[in-house]
Amino acid sequence: MAPSPLPFGDWPAPRELGAGDIRALVRAFGEAAARALSAGFEVLEIHAAHGYLLHQFLSPLSNHRGDEYGGDLDGRSRFLVQVTDAVRAQWPEDRPLFVRFSATDWADGGWTPEETVELSRHLVAHGVDLVDVTSGGLVHNARIEVEPGYQVPFGRAVREGAALPVSAVGLITAPEQADQILVDRSADAIMLARELLSNPTWPLRAAHVLGDDVPWPKQYQRGRPRHRSGRRRGPCCRAT
Repeated sequence: MAPSPLPFGDWPAPRELGAGDIRALVRAFGEAAARALSAGFEVLEIHAAHGYLLHQFLSPLSNHRGDEYGGDLDGRSRFLVQVTDAVRAQWPEDRPLFVRFSATDWADGGWTPEETVELSRHLVAHGVDLVDVTSGGLVHNARIEVEPGYQVPFGRAVREGAALPVSAVGLITAPEQADQILVDRSADAIMLARELLSNPTWPLRAAHVLGDDVPWPKQYQRGRPRHRSGRRRGPCCRAT
């Protein structure tokens, strides 16, 4: 299913969602939030990036609808706004709600950083506390110039333009690199994914490198470095 019956590369074309299907999905998101609350989760993130369904509605490359869920930015973002309201209705005000955006499709005619800023600003009134800024994932042949911290400027643009806290992601692997992003006020938090898969103790090692004295689990004490780097205390590990 998708907003429009457009295939991803050479995959089969999906079925276009009807208005009733969309309303059912909005309810399903709210029900999922209620289950997450019952299960004890403390933070929720709505994933509207990387070519997943909510992202498909946002981008004019994948959304060719002529009804209230297509067309201009208000129409293409209507599904996400309704999902956000349904989730927030089940999610207590004192628990953070994040939204993840692909700030650009890396393709002509696609979703843009400017639209990301505008929609992020709009979502403040709908109870969103932080925007997790990534990019890409919608177009199968997009050409992405990848380098360390390549998505950080998108996060900074949202932070400055929407007055919302943001998290930075994407090839952030060194403690000093993560620390500098926070010092430069390009982001309010650093999100780690693949680096933590390959190095699960990264936060502990980063604290050591940046001169932060944090407690280590007893099971890891034998692997704790014996000498601190002597570097000034930085905000990196407190923010991650």
